[in-house]
This record gives sequence, C-alpha cells and structure tokens, in this order.
Amino acid sequence: MLKHRPIYVIGDVHGHLQKLLDLLRDDVPLLDENLGWVGGDATLWFMGDFFDRGPDGIGVMDLVMRLQQEAPASGGQVKSLLGNHDVTMLTAARFPHERTKGPAGTFIGDWKRNGGQDKDLERLQDHHIAWLKTLPAMARVQGRIFIHADSNLYVRYGRTIDEVNAAFSELIHSEDLARWDKLLSEFSEHKAFFDRGKNGTASAIEFLRVYGGAQLIHGHTPINTMTSQPASKIHAGYYYANGLCVNMDGGMYLGGEGFVYELPPLLV
Repeated sequence: MLKHRPIYVIGDVHGHLQKLLDLLRDDVPLLDENLGWVGGDATLWFMGDFFDRGPDGIGVMDLVMRLQQEAPASGGQVKSLLGNHDVTMLTAARFPHERTKGPAGTFIGDWKRNGGQDKDLERLQDHHIAWLKTLPAMARVQGRIFIHADSNLYVRYGRTIDEVNAAFSELIHSEDLARWDKLLSEFSEHKAFFDRGKNGTASAIEFLRVYGGAQLIHGHTPINTMTSQPASKIHAGYYYANGLCVNMDGGMYLGGEGFVYELPPLLV
C-alpha cells in the first residue's frame, strides 16, 4: 500500500510573516522552534501574493525560498503559484515610472495604491526577482486545478496548463509594458465562479473542462467578502459552486489569522 503523503495549501499571505510562522509551527506543524522544515515528505503549496498590505513580504518570500531548499532532504516539497501582487512588485521594481492605464497612472503608483510597502521594494534583490519569474500561473495537483485568481483570465493565455504557464513566463521575461499593464488589469476580476449575480457554477464547469480537472483551488478573493463574515471568523477553506471550487484566501490583511488546508482525497 502506498504511503499517504499529505498536501497542504496556504492562501494569500500578503506580508504577514508572523501569522504564517504561527500557522506553520502550531497548526500543522511543518516547522520546528528554529523555523526549520519538519514536514517530512509533505508538500506545501502557496497560492501566491507574498507581498503588499502587510509588513514583511520579503521576509515571507525568504522563508518560502529557504523551505523550498530544505524540504527535499526529507522527501518534502514547497511550491507556489504566481499571484497578481507578485506581478505588481515586479513591475514596481523593473519599470516603476512607466505609464499605465491603472488608477495611479504608473506602475509604482498602482503598486502603492494596492498596498505596496516601500521596505519590501528597498529589500528586493536580484535573486528574489529571478525566483518570482520561475513561478507557474497554474498547476494540476491530484486531479485539481490550482490557480491564484478566481478569474477566467487564464483562458486568454492558453487552453492547456503548459500553454498558460509558457505564456506567463514569456510575458514576465519581456519588456512589453502594454502586456504587463493588460495582465494586471485582467487580474482585477474576482468571483468569476461565484453564483451571486451570475452563473458562476457554469463558468467553473467550463474552466475545469478546458484544463482537465475535477475541482478548482484558488486564493485572490478574501473568503469573508464572499460569506459576509469578519475575516477573524474564517478558519477553513470555503467550498462553493456545488463543491467545484475551494477558496483559500483567509484574509490575513483584513484581520484573519489564516489557515492551513490539507487537501482531502478527491471524490469523483
């Protein structure tokens, strides 16, 4: 009989390093008192959005990058998707004063309007930028499709996961400012699969048909904005669209403590 290897998922951290450490030491735990990996052969996925709206995005990313190096020694893995706030950070660093169609009119202005922290930008180094550029936009994990945003934007970049990831990689290695600006605008879509005011379940079914999955796992939209609860009351993933979608964004920057979600067996 094959040994069960747990898969854990954490939603948008947004610079809240201490909350992340509390989750990884106390809720699972995957870290010891010295913040070293003790997760064995578990896999830990981050849904993207390391930066903005919280005090230490660079600290969050440094932790994730280190754990990614440590975990394989015991058979574990640490992986992440690329979030829109990670893309925004790249634009603020690479072409800050170039014009955009966004609310502030420049990449760095738009970044600040969306919670950008000056200390993160000051501490961002070349190895951080290089690592961010390696992150995929999508992944398939045990029959599920992992995406950062609850948005249909991905379909505009390809009809397979490989096509989407290749298109994102090509874009973020390019100097095409119009395409960067367009991508950030597309990331403003939320709740594409939510049935409040539109047929979100049908959109989820079509999205899963295109990419060949049985369930969508995402972050991007704080759960409390979908449930009308305080973020402090959110302690687990939010299932919706008849169970086809699970939202992982615990609203850390809105006062939530966040949570670690263990991926259960997929019943199909």
